[in-house]
Amino acid sequence: MDQERVLIAGGGIGGLATAIGLARKGVASLVLEKSRRLGEIGAGIQLGPNAFHAFDYLGVGDAARAMAVYIDNLRLMDALSGDEITRIPLGDDFRARFGNPYAVVHRGDLHGVFLRACEDDSHVGLRTSAEVVDYRQDGAGVRAILADGEEIAGSALIGADGLWSNIRKRVIGDGVPRVSGHTTYRSVIPVEDMPEDLRWNAATLWAGPRCHIVHYPLSGWKFFNLVVTYHNDAPAPVAGQPVGHDEVRRGFEHVAPVARQIIDRGQDWKLWVLCDRDPAMTWVDGRVALLGDAAHPTLQYLAQGACMAMEDAVALSHHVAATGDIPSALAAYQEMRRLRTARVQLQSRAVGEHVYHPDGAHAALRNAVMSAKSPEDWYDTMAWLYGSTGLGGAVTSTTAPL
Repeated sequence: MDQERVLIAGGGIGGLATAIGLARKGVASLVLEKSRRLGEIGAGIQLGPNAFHAFDYLGVGDAARAMAVYIDNLRLMDALSGDEITRIPLGDDFRARFGNPYAVVHRGDLHGVFLRACEDDSHVGLRTSAEVVDYRQDGAGVRAILADGEEIAGSALIGADGLWSNIRKRVIGDGVPRVSGHTTYRSVIPVEDMPEDLRWNAATLWAGPRCHIVHYPLSGWKFFNLVVTYHNDAPAPVAGQPVGHDEVRRGFEHVAPVARQIIDRGQDWKLWVLCDRDPAMTWVDGRVALLGDAAHPTLQYLAQGACMAMEDAVALSHHVAATGDIPSALAAYQEMRRLRTARVQLQSRAVGEHVYHPDGAHAALRNAVMSAKSPEDWYDTMAWLYGSTGLGGAVTSTTAPL
């Protein structure tokens, strides 16, 4: 019956991951996407081992592994001197510690993995041009209210509708997102356009005063993803706006030529002004729950936005299947996820301040502390994040202290 299906507002990675997670438990869902087509904008994303834990739970592990690029290291470079600060090897020891690899993917490729899985499963319905703007509920179910006034019945409503979530307005009502003042410019270039001496099989971060540069290979080494960020105190949100090369370069005139040349290779730059929110303790209203960026939008500095959404999908589908009562299942999902995601939100801000953008003595201290760490030290530091599944269990016996 239609009233027994779970309604999911938003057809991005988090929404589709939730749909396929529920489908694997025999629970029907209907994904309601406001756009005219299902797809993802943006370019590359990084996937820690915790993402692969989620892929396996959601039944898309083989497909996800097939389209990923497996990098050898995480490299931290000083953007002023051009010197390497530290590198974290991601080979056999890393995989043995965390049970899965570290990889990079094109966002559209990853979205396609989940979309194909949903299209192939009879438990999942997909509907476009269907923006959920409100809801009403009673003890028996919930009705999603679309922008055109149509109402759709279901057993639950999951708000996976992103940073500007309409569902969050009702569940939390905390106003507009927090503008970080950091502007990110993104470009994807053919691999042959990347300086030959920088074609590293690594996720590389060049950290400089109030700015940073990130690059890594994508799509079977056909492209390099370029992401450059400038803390320019941007006052208002912007998403996907085309910009000229001169504007991008303006924030990086002070960095070493070896780093600055990466920007010179960029093409068709687009900008985003980064936003997040303070952690919230309440994501649930009866039969309605938030998920992914609608629940816990985070800055990019731990590379965990998509990973957290997929972990949410794992936890939510598990509790809906394990608990006969929808409100109880959603409350259990919230309890399992809110402190872990709050830690990611707050530590992402801290990493941006203390690793990505410091200057002077602050930067010198960063370099000294981070260069002194061994690979094993780094693995201990990362264990809280990469060694956990979406269900809260550890895949290793070692965890880092709070």
